[in-house]
Amino acid sequence: MESGNAIFTFPNTPIKCAGAPQKIMYLAEDYWRKTGKRDNINILFNSSLPGIFSVPKYAKSLNEIIEKRGIKTNFRHNLIEIKASENVAVFENLDTGDKVPFEYGMIHVTPAQKPSEILKPIGDQAGFVDVDKYTLQHVKYPNIFSLGDCSNLPTSKTAAAVASQSGILFWNLVNVMAGRDPPMKYDGYSSCPLVTSYSKCILAEFDYDLKPKETFPVDQGKERRSMFIMKSTFMPLLYWFLHVTGRWSGPGKLRKLLRFGLSD
Repeated sequence: MESGNAIFTFPNTPIKCAGAPQKIMYLAEDYWRKTGKRDNINILFNSSLPGIFSVPKYAKSLNEIIEKRGIKTNFRHNLIEIKASENVAVFENLDTGDKVPFEYGMIHVTPAQKPSEILKPIGDQAGFVDVDKYTLQHVKYPNIFSLGDCSNLPTSKTAAAVASQSGILFWNLVNVMAGRDPPMKYDGYSSCPLVTSYSKCILAEFDYDLKPKETFPVDQGKERRSMFIMKSTFMPLLYWFLHVTGRWSGPGKLRKLLRFGLSD
């Protein structure tokens, strides 16, 4: 791409990682800037959401980045059609119902996502497994627990979230199988490493109340080289050697250690 509109989209459904459509946009912007093409490319972020991010602290930082880099945002706009022969994408304004066409030279589409059909008998109206958001136990069938992508937990569907959920689910399941009530409560912890360039990252960590729940004793709302190294180098190792082998249930203990026991 040499010039024109580059559009990045966010659908009107829950998705695997709410930060992903932004990350590729920031990386593309950084690439075009480094290759001398940025001045001829208009970057648009057309999102069905009402804002750039749900947590106010990180939204403030991201809005500053967007303004600084000249990225145009169109919120409450949901992609409904692509006219490939005309290079036109049609969006629905979710507030007015109007159909709004945008010409594009490049478009990055984050597809609408939904749960598997086999979950319907134990799902909510949207089809996700209907569980108590604190105990992860099904609201109707006490012998069913759920976590991660297929659950209707009101938090981001990230690997960080499911890691924290796994520890809660394990102990609650063990207790229920032994005839006891589930004792553990999940606070909605999730993390979203927002890669903002080829060298910087904002490491967002938060709970159900959209309050920051940061692991490191620094302001993670700022772009940092250290957080980029954490994301690109250490997190893949943590994922493959600890998370998928069942040895990682979130950074709770690490957070207490780094913050001298002053944080839960």
